[in-house]
Formats: sequence, structure tokens, C-alpha cells
Amino acid sequence: MRVIIFGATGMVGRGVLRECLLDERVTAVLTVGRSPTGTVHGKLREITHADLSDLSPVEGELAGYDACFFCLGVSAAGMSEQDYRRVTYDYTLTAGTTLARLNPSSTFVYVSGAGTDEHGRAMWARVKGATENALLALPFRAYMFRPGYIQPMYGVTSRTRWYRLAYVVAAPLYPLLRRLFPSSVTTTERIGQAMINVAERGAPERILGPAAINAL
Repeated sequence: MRVIIFGATGMVGRGVLRECLLDERVTAVLTVGRSPTGTVHGKLREITHADLSDLSPVEGELAGYDACFFCLGVSAAGMSEQDYRRVTYDYTLTAGTTLARLNPSSTFVYVSGAGTDEHGRAMWARVKGATENALLALPFRAYMFRPGYIQPMYGVTSRTRWYRLAYVVAAPLYPLLRRLFPSSVTTTERIGQAMINVAERGAPERILGPAAINAL
């Protein structure tokens, strides 16, 4: 498979990139983002593109791929709904509509969040819900990943400082969390492996929570 990753410099994206580079089923990886990943690998190629709301300057390089793993995202803390929607909805749908046109038989996996609901009370849940519904309406195979707690693995870290600190504190507790709440926790490794499996053979449902992600 040939895959595209958006958001490969973030915590989830770095974990997904690692799994794609390790997996023999993935023969080529293209990352698209506003900054380079700093990773060098024989099957990795990177596009650094500042304006993710307009992919027309680079869309000629996006054709011929079997899957897109969209891991780009930001915390809604301190953001207005307009700014959060620009990153969460607009960037995602720009990528989705472009790839649906260029690679209509491909698979698109979107990293959403547990509690997503277009009619929910929380702003982030409404925006992510609208994003999910718009992607599911596009003419490719779209899957929504709704992870709960994500434990970073193999040196992967969050770019957000207070998230990094929280993960350092929580890391020793992860084995206990996994035993007590197996349907609510996952890891960056499992998310990456599940995405590759979904791209290869699909999944029984289009919206997948932590338990389904771990099973895949």
C-alpha cells in the first residue's frame, strides 16, 4: 500500500508514521504538513506546505495513493469556535475532498475523539461531529477513529507541553488503566497498526472506539 499521512509531526501522527515505516505492507509513505518530520527513511517522502486550506499547489503529487491517515488536530482549549473549526473542519475537508477526487477508491482514516457528537453541548464535539459526517458522505471508504486515552509509545511525545508532562506522570499507570478500562485506552502503536489493517481489509463499522481500534 501507498499511504499519505497528514499531521505526522504530532503525537498520534508520529506513532502512525512509525508503524507505516515498519510495516512491510506499506511500500511508500508521503507526509503532508507545515513542517518536516525530521525522519529519514527509504520509503518516506515529505511535502512541506504552509497553507493546508489550499492543496491545489501540491495536488499533483497526491494521486495514486491507497490510503490517507489524517492525524492533524489541535486542542480546543482557549480557541474560538471559528479558529477551531478552521483547523478541525476546513483543513480536514480540504484534504478529504481533494483525495476523494484524486483517489476515489482509497481509504481515509480520520482521528476524531471519544464523545464526538454534532449535536453535543461541547464546541469541539460539535465541530468534530460535523467533520465526521462530511467525510462519511464523500465517495471513498472513510473510517472515524475515536480513541479515548492514548498512551504514546517508543519515544513518541506530544508537542503540547502540559500534555507531555501529563503523559510522563501517567505512563507508570498505563498498565493499570489498561486492565481497569480496556475499552477506553489505546496506544499510538495500536492506532497505527489498526489504521494499516483498516486500509488493507476494511472494518465492520465506520466509527471505531478504543476497543474496536485495539481489536483491529
